[in-house]
Amino acid sequence: MNTPPTETSSQSPHRVVVVGGGFAGITAVKGLRHAPVEIVVIDRRNFHLFQPLTYQVATGALSPGEIAYPLRALFKTFPNVKVMLAEVSDFDLERRQVMVESPDQRHAPLSVPYDTLIVAAGSTYSYFGHDEWADFAPDVKSLESAVSVRSRILNAFEMAELAERDSTRSAALTFVVVGGGPTGVETAGQIGELARDTLRRDFRSIDPGMARVLLVDTGERMLSSFPPSLSRRASRSLERLGVTPMTSHTVIDVDAEAVTIADPEGNHQRIPARTVVWAAGVKASKLAQRLAEVGGSEVDAVGRVTVEPDLTLPGHLEVLVLGDMVRVHDAGGNTEPLPGVAPVAIQQGRYAGEHIIARLKGSTTAPFRYRDKGNLATIGRGRAVADLGFVRLSGPVAWIAWLVVHLWYLIGFQNRLLVLIRWSFSFFTHGRGSRLIDQPRGGETQP
Repeated sequence: MNTPPTETSSQSPHRVVVVGGGFAGITAVKGLRHAPVEIVVIDRRNFHLFQPLTYQVATGALSPGEIAYPLRALFKTFPNVKVMLAEVSDFDLERRQVMVESPDQRHAPLSVPYDTLIVAAGSTYSYFGHDEWADFAPDVKSLESAVSVRSRILNAFEMAELAERDSTRSAALTFVVVGGGPTGVETAGQIGELARDTLRRDFRSIDPGMARVLLVDTGERMLSSFPPSLSRRASRSLERLGVTPMTSHTVIDVDAEAVTIADPEGNHQRIPARTVVWAAGVKASKLAQRLAEVGGSEVDAVGRVTVEPDLTLPGHLEVLVLGDMVRVHDAGGNTEPLPGVAPVAIQQGRYAGEHIIARLKGSTTAPFRYRDKGNLATIGRGRAVADLGFVRLSGPVAWIAWLVVHLWYLIGFQNRLLVLIRWSFSFFTHGRGSRLIDQPRGGETQP
């Protein structure tokens, strides 16, 4: 068997390979910037994406460049950091190597050696065994899919303007968002606000405010991770924006023309809708499954690999796995799945950096412990809910708290300034500056 060429460098200092440029990965790198280590960051994208705001790209509130930051620019002042644009294809834990391929596959596979490996490859949305639905119900987790959803949403209004039949117009003006978590609630609220506020005077043959926005979730209430009182307030805010929360309903089929939904009694309803956005369920990156296979670990039903209390892969103290793709064994041996949110990834990334530094010094660290600082979700302009543990907020105060937190975690001063300006402009003018359709019909990109 041919062995891929090895990407080599000096045998010293200690080499840390980080797979993934998300919150966990970049936080770990920042924690190691002054450590006596050489760091290689591997990602198949050349930018860090602020995923909590991708839905705002999908609804025209922000531009892609305002929530993404180039990895090379992020680490340009870190002399011990090298960025590699590549996709991980496999792991050789015995030889301590990561196998990578170039995104365009024009270059020979490469083997990257490591002394310590951090894998933080994230997760994707789960279609619960119906991956074929992804063609008709894209998610907003990646930048590419968010831009595609933006085109679909805006194009729906354009097609309704041209429609001659009431049924065709109604289907074009029906938007279905699947998933009642923060992303689903925020996306549905933004679509409702777009239809009833931003676009209300832009068309001549249709009234955008007549759009139907359906938010479908199998649970008994939206925002199930929030206290019931805040869930109720969020639902009332959604209804004021024209969104219809459909709790205890299950999507059983999606095609190009409609969505089929089952109610609690098992009755099926086929709803003609040309725009469906998926924000339900998660599954770990396929790299979690591969790590479990080569490392002899376990995975749960959504593909998360089981790690030790110090976030290391069982039997491999040199491999740390972080973020959405793990579930953690606590000190008592119980499995603790943590929420797939940015604060978890950030805290784990910080812990990983401290763990590596301690190990290099010959000392140990206490088991990882997640400190829950609360939940935030915005519904629309001046509408939000916040569960901060010691206090529960809703309305404008919660909305301001949401703004401050998201600006704080956004990477890059320029991005923070641009987003602040954009949000201020939107607040005072009710406008959106990124209402561009770059995939008009059939998905083709126009010159």
